[in-house]
Amino acid sequence: MAIRLDYSNMMAAAVGGGVAEGMWADAGSRFTEVHAAAAAQHADGVLGFLDLPDDREMLAAVQGFAARARGRYDDVVVLGIGGSALGPIALRTALCAPGWNDLAASERGGRPRLHVLDNVDPRTIHALLARLTLSRTLFVVTSKSGGTAETMAQFLVVLGRLRTASLPPREHLVFVTDPENGALRALARRDDLPALEIAPNVGGRYSVLTPVGLLPAALVGIDCAALLEGAADMRTRCAPSQLARNPAGTYALLQWLADRQLGKGIHVFMPYSDALRDMADWFVQLWAESLGKVGSDGAGTGPTPLAALGVTDQHSQVQLFMEGPANKTVTLVAVAKGQQDVTIPALEPDIPELAYLGGHTLHELLDVERRATAGALARRGRPNMTLTLDTVDAWHLGGLFMMLELATIYAGSLYEVNPLNQPGVELGKQFTYAMLGRADAGAARAEWDKLPRPDPRWQL
Repeated sequence: MAIRLDYSNMMAAAVGGGVAEGMWADAGSRFTEVHAAAAAQHADGVLGFLDLPDDREMLAAVQGFAARARGRYDDVVVLGIGGSALGPIALRTALCAPGWNDLAASERGGRPRLHVLDNVDPRTIHALLARLTLSRTLFVVTSKSGGTAETMAQFLVVLGRLRTASLPPREHLVFVTDPENGALRALARRDDLPALEIAPNVGGRYSVLTPVGLLPAALVGIDCAALLEGAADMRTRCAPSQLARNPAGTYALLQWLADRQLGKGIHVFMPYSDALRDMADWFVQLWAESLGKVGSDGAGTGPTPLAALGVTDQHSQVQLFMEGPANKTVTLVAVAKGQQDVTIPALEPDIPELAYLGGHTLHELLDVERRATAGALARRGRPNMTLTLDTVDAWHLGGLFMMLELATIYAGSLYEVNPLNQPGVELGKQFTYAMLGRADAGAARAEWDKLPRPDPRWQL
């Protein structure tokens, strides 16, 4: 089992405009500093996600709850947003059977369907609640602060439905929240509701290997122990301070150099696997919210991540990647061995456009197209690298999560920003609270009231 990173096509020897060997040699000493900074943060208790693979108590709590819930629910609904939703979605897509929620109960091994409400669009929420059998549904309410407006609104809607149906909330709600503070923790204590903990030193977009991701995963039968084992293995691989031995450090340094030295500030993440398609959206949030900040010089800094899917986006975005502005790197994610394969029949030997396909397999076609895209990008002077997973399973997913999270921490040091906060999101939150009348949002209301009103001259 392994995750491999081939960055040959990021280097100038293979790609005009790539990273020169001298530049890369100089990056080694810079990484030594970055690695030391991350180690110091971890020692100070800041990087809690690095400790998750060793948290046996957390794993036992998740597995115990899932065991007690087994057979009681037909549907599990995650109420969350941002990292609280993107992690569970990525896990479901990668590790559940395709079309999981459309399968019969017998095809799911008696496990529940898994829905993730990651927005507050009333059309979506009304439609889902209308087709659920509430008495056979468990709602996982995920908010570390217990104050996220969108999640709390979803929760209140669900709580109202449960009360109207005279169903005991304790049997249909579980909170994933801070161990001590916040509205959800207070409600859990007051009403004796089940609640699992998010460690205080693990932020939302780094929380997929906490109960945020593990509880929904366990409820549908995903091997959470294997997820943590894969993460632990990657943590060990990323322990060395030597750049050439550290995959997370290599990934971060390559992306940073491409941005800062080569003008390639758009970072495409392109899995060649339907199972990994939602990993791309998870990565986009991780990279964007962690690194898009006001820098020490007062100017905006940070790369722009972009999700794509091979081979689907070879027929849409790859035209831009090949011939559009040369401001991108592309990370292609390959799977060495699929869990299933399909042989293409040799049915029309007299038609050249069909004959050459016969006898090959769909996985072979997928992988050949990935290799062809990497080569074509390189030929056009577009830097790219390839992450290869031996297969898509819980162990490899855990390792991939850990690698990308740690790469983000390293990148934060390189960009000289805090990759753990999100100050740019807070003002919009405060304005939302103010307009909805939250009691403690008076200052935000005053600031909102000072904003210029829409001008009729600029309206159509």
